Amino acid sequence: IDPAAAQAEAARVEAGRTITAKKPAAKAVVEEKKTTRAKGDDDRRRSGKLTIANATDEDGRQRSLAAMKRRQERDKRRMASHSGEREKVVREVHVPDAITVQELANRMAERVAAVVKTLMQNGIMATQNQAIDPETATLIVEEFGHKVVRVSESDVEDVITLASEDDEANLKARAPIVTIMGHVDHGKTSLLDAIRKTNVVSGEAGGITQHIGAYQVATPDGAKVTFLDTPGHAAFTSMRARGAQVTDIVVLVVAADDSVMPQTIEAINHAKAAGVPMIVAINKVDKPGADPTRVRTQLLQHEVVVEEMSGDVLDVEVSALTGKGLDKLLEAIGLQAELLDLQANPDRQAEGAVIEAKLDVGRGPVATVLVQKGTLKRGDIFVVGEQWGKVRALINDQGDRVEEVGPSVPVEVLGLSGTPEAGDVLNVVDDEAKAREIASYRERVTRDKRAAVGSATTLDQLLAKAKADKDVRELPIVVKSDVQGSAEAIVQAMEKVGNEEVRVRVLHSGVGAITESDVTLAEASNAPIIGFNVRANAPARESANQKGVEIRYYSIIYDLVDDVRKAASGLLRPEIKEKFVGYARIKEVFKITGIGKVAGCVVTEGVARRAAGVRLLRDNVVIHEGKLKTLKRFKDEVKEVLAGQECGMAFENYEDIREDDVIEIFETESVVRQLA
Repeated sequence: IDPAAAQAEAARVEAGRTITAKKPAAKAVVEEKKTTRAKGDDDRRRSGKLTIANATDEDGRQRSLAAMKRRQERDKRRMASHSGEREKVVREVHVPDAITVQELANRMAERVAAVVKTLMQNGIMATQNQAIDPETATLIVEEFGHKVVRVSESDVEDVITLASEDDEANLKARAPIVTIMGHVDHGKTSLLDAIRKTNVVSGEAGGITQHIGAYQVATPDGAKVTFLDTPGHAAFTSMRARGAQVTDIVVLVVAADDSVMPQTIEAINHAKAAGVPMIVAINKVDKPGADPTRVRTQLLQHEVVVEEMSGDVLDVEVSALTGKGLDKLLEAIGLQAELLDLQANPDRQAEGAVIEAKLDVGRGPVATVLVQKGTLKRGDIFVVGEQWGKVRALINDQGDRVEEVGPSVPVEVLGLSGTPEAGDVLNVVDDEAKAREIASYRERVTRDKRAAVGSATTLDQLLAKAKADKDVRELPIVVKSDVQGSAEAIVQAMEKVGNEEVRVRVLHSGVGAITESDVTLAEASNAPIIGFNVRANAPARESANQKGVEIRYYSIIYDLVDDVRKAASGLLRPEIKEKFVGYARIKEVFKITGIGKVAGCVVTEGVARRAAGVRLLRDNVVIHEGKLKTLKRFKDEVKEVLAGQECGMAFENYEDIREDDVIEIFETESVVRQLA
């Protein structure tokens, strides 16, 4: 190949490549000119609009408003750090009885992580949702440099405390509140019946007052007296325990033919504990064998000295049947009330005590309230115990609807959120929010108390309790009653039934008809249901029949208590009584193949019986107690051997017998025990 030709060919190829490369470039220039021209035309069309991109000569990208704000904040912080530390904002932090870590951080306007870190530095491991005690919260607040303001949840009740104070200038005379007390069947309700001129007793089972009734009676001289008729003294005491000191005077009814009885003494003790004056009404003076003087003499033993015995306790002889002495009794009540100088302020928000509460079908929770201060009006918002409500209706003791009632007047209140306890204090408040807040606080306190009682025990106490409970047999029951007072009285009576071996446990007590949920609870615990003046609804009856749950109905509280006592007596372990049968002395010990050691004995006293229990005595010390495996007379197995005769005895599972050991023969019998 010619080198010159080859070189010329290479030059030609290279020239062709250059031309090919230049063509697209030229084409791109043309396209760019076209684009520029088109863009220029567009700019000319929009020449009247000035954009940020045009003004700043940027490529059209804009910063968001949030980004600009963040930049401003960074600039401010940078400037602040250069100028020095920011001034600390000191806040007043309200610290309640319990507060969560997060809530505390919010009140201090600090980061939760910082608060948790400070707690850890102080040796307290807590998450943001955990509650801490006020002392710890105070320490944390002070560490962060804030001012602590201690507040208590109970401050919500300050409204009631402030409202309960009265100015003496506003006080006016009020009717006395008289509680009639005494032994069962001494004529308490009959006496009140005679005073009211209405028949209260006829509707009561067994002549026993089943509920707490409150009635206002006008005396012949025009004055008014409010009477409370109690079914027992347990309700009177429980009301006093809850702070409802409703009674001004106690009328102690004693039957002239029956004299002082156990419940009479109980009533005297309750009246003394309450610190209220007493008037003795000696009832049934018209009956043959009535001896009022004996009653007065017996009362001396209990430090009740009546006027006829030169004392200061008023006494009146009355007869509920003939009406004798009733005017004198009312006169004595008026005189005692005058000495007490009873006053109340009617021109204020009402305050009263719940005498009775029940769950009424159709009307809902109903409370019998005795107004003590102020005037209770329809539409008032109130709080009573753990419940609250708005007065929907007021019904007086005659069954009439009234718009308002003043001090010392008993009235039924409708419109409660739930059934309160007998003895709870009713207070009228300004608005519904306060009522809800107070009721919620009280409910929480009660729940915490119950929890504290359950948890405030050491491990040793729990073990001791478990051991004690193991030895105690329980009779579980479910109690449903028509009114709260009766339910309380039954529960208190049940607590007294039993001893260190057996006790009655009330699983649940409530007001209203027996429902399916009661049957379910009773079935789970193998408990009977006690219905006092209530009945089971149809689904509950059907469920009880299917599940085999016993439902018992009562209308007299004493019958109920007696039946439960009998049932609890059945849980008592029978008493084992031992009866001596005889003695035998071992004369010789034989070893017989297949049987073991056999004692050759002589019966020295009584009888030796095969079925009886035996004890082996060595030097008058009991070595073994058990049963005989065999009792033989010569070669025959016999049931018993008489005194003076010889026999062979072998013990069950015991062979350590020696000559001159004494065998004591005895029998045991179990005796059924009853609760006292």
